[in-house]
This record gives sequence, C-alpha cells and structure tokens, in this order.
Amino acid sequence: MYMSPTETEHLVRSTVVTRIRSAILALWPQARVEVFGSFRTGLYLPTSDIDLVVIGQWEKLPLWTLERELVAQDIAEKETIKVLEKATVPIVKMTDKYSDVKVDISFNMSSGVKSAELIKQFKEKYPVLSRLVMVLKQFLLQRDLNEVFTGGISSYSLILMCISFLQLHPRPERLRQPHNLGVLLIEFFELYGRKFNYVKTAIRVKNGGSYVSKDEIQKEMNDGHRPSLLCIEDPLTPGNDIGRSSYGALQAFDYGYIILQQAVGAHVMCAGRGAAGARHSALGRVLRVTDHVLQYRRWVRDTFQPYFFPRAQLLPPRPPDIEPDRDRDPEPEPALALALAHDTEHELDQEPSDSDQEWSDSLGGGAMGVGGGAGGARSSPPPLSALQCSSPTPRRVSAHQSLIIHHITSNSDFNNIPSGVMQQRYANANVNSNANASSGGGGGGAEGKGRSRTFTGKQRRYYAAAPDSDFTIGSFPQ
Repeated sequence: MYMSPTETEHLVRSTVVTRIRSAILALWPQARVEVFGSFRTGLYLPTSDIDLVVIGQWEKLPLWTLERELVAQDIAEKETIKVLEKATVPIVKMTDKYSDVKVDISFNMSSGVKSAELIKQFKEKYPVLSRLVMVLKQFLLQRDLNEVFTGGISSYSLILMCISFLQLHPRPERLRQPHNLGVLLIEFFELYGRKFNYVKTAIRVKNGGSYVSKDEIQKEMNDGHRPSLLCIEDPLTPGNDIGRSSYGALQAFDYGYIILQQAVGAHVMCAGRGAAGARHSALGRVLRVTDHVLQYRRWVRDTFQPYFFPRAQLLPPRPPDIEPDRDRDPEPEPALALALAHDTEHELDQEPSDSDQEWSDSLGGGAMGVGGGAGGARSSPPPLSALQCSSPTPRRVSAHQSLIIHHITSNSDFNNIPSGVMQQRYANANVNSNANASSGGGGGGAEGKGRSRTFTGKQRRYYAAAPDSDFTIGSFPQ
C-alpha cells in the first residue's frame, strides 16, 4: 500500500526514538521511556507523530527540564519545541532536528501503552484491520478531521470504530481478503455515515463487541458528564467515553459513501457499454496524496536510505509508459489513491502489491476513474465542498525531475558523505538531475568533483545510532 511507511521511514523513526530515549535516561536513569500510539501498533502514516511516555517519580513534572535537555543534546531546535503544561495531559511537543519527525512526550500516562497492546491483539484477530485503518486515517487527515479539536476523530477512536465494524458485521472469509477491502470500505462509510443511530447508541468492543444504550454508559460514568455524540466505551476503563462530537468526520463518512457509490454505479454502466477503463481507480475520488507528503517522503528516502542500506543499488523511478508530451498536459492530475502506487511518477522505493490492485478493482478498479474511460463522461462530486480535501490536487512530477540517488559504496564511511545532504530539505527535493550531477551528487567515484564534509560527533552519532536490542515497537507494517 502506497501510504504504508517504507522500511527506511520506519528505521528513521526508530532512530529518533532511540536518541530521545538515550537523552532521557541519561538525565533520569531510573525512568522508563515507552512508545505508544500508532507507532507502537504499526498503524501510522508516514507523516504521523510519534507518541512517547516517560514513567518516573517527580513531585512536579519536569517539562521544562526536558525541553532544555532536548536542545542541549542537539535533538531539537528551541523554536520547534512547545511545552503544554496547562493541557489536560501535559506534554512536550517537538520536531526532530534532522528528520523533521514530530514527537509528543508525556509523563506517567501508562494507559496509552496498554491500549496499544490491545490494538495489536485485534490486528492479529482481524488481518484486514490495518489496511482499513490506514485508508480511513488518510481520508480524515486530508480533510483536517484527524484531531478532536477540529471536529474530527482521534486515531484511537477510529480504530475502535473499525474493530466494532468487523466484530458486528461479519462477512464470509472470501470478503475479508485484500481484494475485497473496497467492499468493506463502502460498508464502513454506509454504516457510520448513514445508518448508525448516534442519538441513542454507544459502541462497545469488549467481550466480542456490541451496541449498547447511551443510558447504560452514563450509569457507569462517574464524572458527571453525558455521553458524547460519538460515544465509544474505553475497553480498558469502563465508563470512560473516549468519543467526542466528531460531527465533521461523520459527515465526511456520508460523503465518502456517496462518492464511492457513484463510482461503482458508473463502473457497472461503463462495463455494460463495453467502454474502455480509465487509468485511475474509484479510490482516487476520495483519497489524495499532496505535494508536501510526496516531497517529504522523497527527501527521507534520498537522505537516509543510503546510510541504512549502504550497499543497495538505488535507482530512480523507471520512466512512465506514456506519450512524450504527456507531462505537459495542462489538465490537472486527478486525485491519487493509495491503490495507485503503480503510477510510477509518484512511487517511492516500493512497488505496489497485488492486493493494492485487487483492492482498486473491488471498487471499480481501472474501469471507472475520474475520466470515465473512452466515451465516459467526467462526473462531478455532490455539492459538499466543506467535506472535500483541504489540500489542492498534487501537480505532476516528471520522472526527469527525480533525484539522482547517491550510491554509497562498501568503502564509504560516515565522514565521506556528499556536502549538502544534511542541509537539504524536502522542499528542495525536486531538483534537476543535471544540476545534481554537476554538484557531485551522482559522482561517488574517484573522478567525482563533489565536495565532502566531516560530520560532527553528534551528527555521526545520529546516523550510527540503531534501536537498542531490547527496544521493540512491533514489526514493520506490511
């Protein structure tokens, strides 16, 4: 799946966690640093934050002490750290200096670790859960509905909704395979966007899952609050409602159902007429990958992959099989979908799996895209502009603009790294290959004219760092 993190992205995050963990333990040797949230469960997008919790004993939470230590250890710049000491859960928010990975650090909140372990158990029970959650997280993220304070749904609430959906809407095993995930997605949108009774009903996932009356949930609540519009019982703390109003997200689910139903219906009509299919899937109607994300992922790949996998032969993406003047087509590129990783102009260092294409086919596949195929009319979405993507449709990125990836030979070490690698930011990723070559980026041999720079001890330590042998965060998401 295109938006699943690559192995390089996973290792970059693991290294960030290791550096922060080392700094905290050097400051408080008796403390414990745990990963929780989406990074621990493996259900994270490439741009998601990392959640850490520090377990220890303090009379007053050392938020400001931690801020100073992160700056002193060259982990983050002072201006990228924000201390939220008056929040319901006080945290330190920071951005890693070298990778731009965002991290939230809290203190003595062990419930997040227990929740993550529970979700990992559900992942084993429901193999389709990971893919369904990843698509829905991207769907909400691009509409700014992935945070409660924007009217959206938290990651934990979304996962519990997916678990409840799989528990209470059992399907034959053949419909739980990857190529039928499109069917599950439409049914998820239909349930939570159209049919669910949010006025009277609450979601419960413990003991096999059930729907319960909100009155029953309120009897167990001891804080005097009423159940929220989206009422989800915390499986680890009965009586704790982790849902919120989330009105915007519920509307977005209805929007997703309308769009996908239109796409499937149009696919059936096109198939009946024998019309040729377009190259974009129905998922492209509701999912997009922005320029910002594409550029950031390329920057991570081109900057860090040579150091994690120094002997790998890294090649730029193969040229697309299109007409020579296709890149200059003035028409905007239709929305991209997770199932469209085979659009080689946007792929990273991974190839689409067969299940991605099968998933696309289960939603109408290539037979129904935004263009409608030969003789097909371009259809427009319903007038629900408030629910459409807040980010613009990404522009085409020519294969000729791909970076020449530095190949580090077996004789290279951390002191022989082409200049500018550490300073290069993802906003400048799409440089012309000729300019890159003239600066020595593609040289790598004895005749290369590129300059080299010597890393400081801290910079070298960043690249040399690897996750501790006893530090595990779960397997890399497949």
